[in-house]
Amino acid sequence: MSTALDKGTTPNPPAQEQKKEPAKALTAPKLISFFLAFAALAAVLLIPMDSIEWQGQIALGMLAFAVIMWVSEAVSYPVSSVLIIGLISLLVGLSPNPENPDKIFGTGKALALALSGFSTSAVALVAAALALATAMQATGLHRRIALYVLKFAGEKTSNIVIGAIVISIILAFFVPSATARAGAVVPILLGMVAAFGLAVDSKLSALLIITATQAVSVWNVGIKTAAAQNLVAIGFIEDQMNTTVSWGQWFIWAAPWSVLMSIALYFIMRAAIKPEVEAIEGGRELVEKQLSEMGPMTGAEKRLTVIAVALLAFWATEGVLHPIDSSVITLVAVGIMLLPVVGVMDWKYAQKHINWGTLIVFAVGISLGSFLLETGAASWLSEQTFGLLGLAGMPILATIAIVSLFNILIHLGFASATSLASALIPVFIALASTLDVPNGGIGFVIIQQFVICFGFLLPISAPQNMLAYGTGAFTTKQFLKTGIPLTIVGYLLVLLLSATYWHWIGLV
Repeated sequence: MSTALDKGTTPNPPAQEQKKEPAKALTAPKLISFFLAFAALAAVLLIPMDSIEWQGQIALGMLAFAVIMWVSEAVSYPVSSVLIIGLISLLVGLSPNPENPDKIFGTGKALALALSGFSTSAVALVAAALALATAMQATGLHRRIALYVLKFAGEKTSNIVIGAIVISIILAFFVPSATARAGAVVPILLGMVAAFGLAVDSKLSALLIITATQAVSVWNVGIKTAAAQNLVAIGFIEDQMNTTVSWGQWFIWAAPWSVLMSIALYFIMRAAIKPEVEAIEGGRELVEKQLSEMGPMTGAEKRLTVIAVALLAFWATEGVLHPIDSSVITLVAVGIMLLPVVGVMDWKYAQKHINWGTLIVFAVGISLGSFLLETGAASWLSEQTFGLLGLAGMPILATIAIVSLFNILIHLGFASATSLASALIPVFIALASTLDVPNGGIGFVIIQQFVICFGFLLPISAPQNMLAYGTGAFTTKQFLKTGIPLTIVGYLLVLLLSATYWHWIGLV
């Protein structure tokens, strides 16, 4: 498989991508949600609140606006993010200056506030991670890795299930995009099912595709760079708690949970969905055929392998063998990947295939969260939401249990864990400041970020779920049948590790 760089050209997008599609009209439910978001913003601004400053009230109104937009997806996430930038700039810019109430704050200063998220190191890391995922897709390296694992797994259904989990684990280290990881393995598994003569909606297909998808979510927790929502949390921790979490620290904390969940995933899947057959005869031959069609590793694949392994080594030894931040080393790696001769793709290809909308959503989420924290709105919301429950006086394990349950339930309304992290992590940081826990409550915030990554219950709970659901391989009922026990086990493991391992190593 040759890449754009190997050929010296950038591949043309499919014909359907070249056509300009007209803007889609809003459906009635989305139109209602669109206006409801503005109504919620207006309602929050009109409610008398003596216990919070005016800019804090604006922040609460913007949070209400954002949540309705994000949950309903009335408009796309990037579009709602641009609206948030504009509304913060106008509402704050035309409001009284807290330091000089006789004058307005100024829209220029307000715009800087609305764009503050773009200046964080976490945004640089996300941009670099998106480029790295694009490089994997440009070379097909992630697909080759998946095929090699499945070739080793063989033809027994149980082994292929294990292989699907192992692929998700391996790719989580090198592909910082849950959607890209799912996109690598799902077509291969569907091909194996089709080769055996079973329908795309067969039980075997449901078993394999759901396993691969749920494994992606499991390892979103285990690897710091595996998901953008983790970097949202890190961005807030760096900005508001004046500390950071290295790649290695995150791995030590989270990987044991993901390992135990991977084992649980295997047994839950085998119990929940009984396939038509216990072996895919000819499956190994199919995998070998696809590997043969890919041909030997290209120069670009070999170069990307070296870059990815080196990058992983730098991530894992951050703060131990060297002082280089994850964001910096990832940006350097992306710079190398874009170079002529030694790189793996050219800028035109990267520009066309990187999902820049994700970066906008991420940065605006950071801006909104920082706005909530700096105006005191997050503390006010924490007091109103959790203060009435008396969490500050409870044992930390009880607090983790209650807040994690709240976290799981509210995730049912969010299709984006990145947006959920943007909305909740500032509130959890404010709550952590009231708790008697080690390290200023960093551990409590990190554990809640782990829970934000769950996304096991519904196809709509995560982008990788929707990608898999779009294949028609399984029903919502089948996904829920596996998601409920997975969520219960994940929740209980959070409590178990909070009481044991995480407590012993000083996280909580």
